[in-house]
Amino acid sequence: MKLSESKGMRTVSRREFLGKAAAFTAAVNLVPRHVLGGNSVKTPSDTLNIACIGVGGKGTDDSFAAGSQNVVALCDVDDVKMAGFLEKAEKDRPKQAEMYHKAKKYKDFRRMLDENAGLIDAVTISIPDHTHAVAAMAALHMKKHVYCQKPLTHTIFEARQLAAEAARAGVVTQMGNQGHASEGGRLINEWIADGAIGAVREVHCWTNRPIWPQGIERPKEIPSVPPELDWNLWLGPSAWRPYHPAYCPFSWRGWWDFGTGAVGDMGAHIIDHPYWALGLEYPATVQASSTRFTEDSYPQASVVTYSFPARGEMPPVVLKWYDGGIMPPRPEELEPDRKMGGDDGGVLFVGDRGKLMCGCYGNNPRLIPESRMQEYQRPDKTIPRSPGIVEEWIAAIKAGKKSTTDFSYAGPLTETMLLGNVALRMKDTNQILEWDPVKMEIANHSEADAFMRMDYRPGWSL
Repeated sequence: MKLSESKGMRTVSRREFLGKAAAFTAAVNLVPRHVLGGNSVKTPSDTLNIACIGVGGKGTDDSFAAGSQNVVALCDVDDVKMAGFLEKAEKDRPKQAEMYHKAKKYKDFRRMLDENAGLIDAVTISIPDHTHAVAAMAALHMKKHVYCQKPLTHTIFEARQLAAEAARAGVVTQMGNQGHASEGGRLINEWIADGAIGAVREVHCWTNRPIWPQGIERPKEIPSVPPELDWNLWLGPSAWRPYHPAYCPFSWRGWWDFGTGAVGDMGAHIIDHPYWALGLEYPATVQASSTRFTEDSYPQASVVTYSFPARGEMPPVVLKWYDGGIMPPRPEELEPDRKMGGDDGGVLFVGDRGKLMCGCYGNNPRLIPESRMQEYQRPDKTIPRSPGIVEEWIAAIKAGKKSTTDFSYAGPLTETMLLGNVALRMKDTNQILEWDPVKMEIANHSEADAFMRMDYRPGWSL
């Protein structure tokens, strides 16, 4: 769907929505090399040359998943993380370790892309939120296929721009929210489409995040930058500030300048399930409440309420997000000895004829109470299963097809999540904010526009 066909412009039915989801993941026959012109012509079925931006943390998993192809370049601003990745490859991926050692090594992804423009087919991006957009956009401008970790971007403006550029570039994109590739995520879609709980008008989403400090003041100490870290490159497009371990390597998610808080971190996993299963697009309104936060750091806990309009035969939906230990009311149908959701959070769908609950990544979806689950005659599986979030992206490149969470889907989902952060900034107005997705603005509060984008430092741009 084009960005111009945003909320209010077009509606979809359950059948049409699931049909599109199936089409995104449908298997196709690959075209042999000889059909397209002999050995000199590279076909989609050839091994891809992939560059990996960020190899520490989640970047390790993403770079290993890309190892089914030819990884030709690796980039990380931290030499210790690069060395640790190579050591882990020798231990856990011995058959791929030589390939990773031979790959060209860089600290600046811009230089890596420039020097290997004719070699690279695709790029994985697994770095902090504030640098996602500039890295992804640089690759899209070069018409490279892009896999970018969740959340897709740091700001709403960036999400809209990336989705538009991906469409223009005609490449295969994917956001790294691995729960979207899960069996549970597909079961939820199929059961809701089957009418297992009737029409859904209310959804509750919660997480155990943040598991890092939030609602705190900026540190005043100015320690030395570790010799292995290029702090200037780590800051990327964000405003300059002195290095402090309170930001890097782990707790950056809790700072407005670098992360997207709890909803940005986990919404791509948790909100994704109702967003997908219910065919949601842009919310009509959003409102938030929270504990205290600072100019620099997100609140310790928050509640965000989104309202979505009807979509075809699907009714309007109110979706509530909870983090920081706040939970939705416990459903009375849930047995006393059963936990709500999973360790990282969960989703509760409230339908006209019942309730459905799952864990953070769509794991263990169940109708509640369990007696309802046991009575339910499950429908046939209609959505093709995924080999994994990175693997699906690679297969889609070779098949010339969309991935299930490509930027045309991930962009609006990210905008929705980040609207929650805009609402947090505006919570003292005590207003329900009205979102205009066409104009990309809060219709009843122009002051909110300041939180739709970030100012980049010189040398960084989309």
